Amino acid sequence: MKIHKQEVLGHYNKKFSSFALFEGRSGKDFSPYQASSRFQVTKHDKVCIEKLRTWLATHNYDSGVNEYSLQLRELKVGEYFDLICKVLHISKVSEEESILFVWDGTDAPPACFEMQLGPQSGSFPLQLEEVPLSRDILSTFPCIGTILRIVTGKSFDDTLVHLKVLGQWVKFRNITCRQKFGLWEGLVVASSRIFLLSEQDNIAQCCQRKYDERLLHEVEHTSLWSFPAPAAITETQLEHVGLSTLMEILTHSKVTCKYKCIVRIIASYPWLAEDFRSPNFPHVYRIRFTLEDSTARIHAYLYGEDGVEFFEGYPPAHLLTAKMNKLLGLEDKSIGEGGEVAATRNPPWVQVCIKSYYLDKNDPWGSRHYRICNTKIVG
Repeated sequence: MKIHKQEVLGHYNKKFSSFALFEGRSGKDFSPYQASSRFQVTKHDKVCIEKLRTWLATHNYDSGVNEYSLQLRELKVGEYFDLICKVLHISKVSEEESILFVWDGTDAPPACFEMQLGPQSGSFPLQLEEVPLSRDILSTFPCIGTILRIVTGKSFDDTLVHLKVLGQWVKFRNITCRQKFGLWEGLVVASSRIFLLSEQDNIAQCCQRKYDERLLHEVEHTSLWSFPAPAAITETQLEHVGLSTLMEILTHSKVTCKYKCIVRIIASYPWLAEDFRSPNFPHVYRIRFTLEDSTARIHAYLYGEDGVEFFEGYPPAHLLTAKMNKLLGLEDKSIGEGGEVAATRNPPWVQVCIKSYYLDKNDPWGSRHYRICNTKIVG
């Protein structure tokens, strides 16, 4: 053992040292899952391993808040931080990479979009993973609070397997994050570490308690404090309907239903106001909006009479452009003149009503779509 930069470290010498790695809490035998060529297990080793396993079974790591500890609501691009969270799901992307879906009950900051507005501006992905998670998996996720994807490498995955972190509260040490298409993505680095926490850990219990309080307020409709305050840009007709998150919509028990949400409209397709109506049917709107809140993203369509209500008729192209500018966070820019316009956008939060429906009665869940309805732009 040596001291290096005020830390106690084990020193391995290739000439005479040997090593072996054994399973921890779940271990039943004394066969290492990784070992050097010269290692041979002895009776003394087995005694030590058994004592360590007994200690691990009863030992709980202290979450230990420090100056580097952040919640998801405090995320900043490029900073290294510690995170206490619950591991909700693990997806194996490849032999070299996995994605952990983690949550702490808070809402990550919404992104500003630095992009070129143009034909590709309507192509925001709904999630970072190539294949979306099934509804069965999504139904196990909390309906309030951001789900952060954390990308790991093979060496980190080996640790995850042996710690059995799925469904557990954990502490990540020294991870970082970035934004891709306005979605937060966590990253582990060579110095990142992960520790299991006790279910009785004070911070883990505090996170769970705050989530339960948020959920109770939404069920009772006694407060809207967990939702962003919407800008006075839209109005809805479903005053009697309580607010829902997009995750609630994705996991709702009924295929067809109406919801009221506070969302940001981050993209539209088509993107030019002059193309919002069909050239063959000039009185028929046909637009696909990309909506997001702190929990998820979805595509929602604005079609036919719902579009007439939304835009209050058939305004000329320049007025239609002005309305869309407000929704997309480009009140002082023009997106309706053709050509591409460089912009930094911060779309406002607005209130909309969304209707879920299906296209194929033989596969209602697989053909489920969403439409904006009973909503109009004001002002």
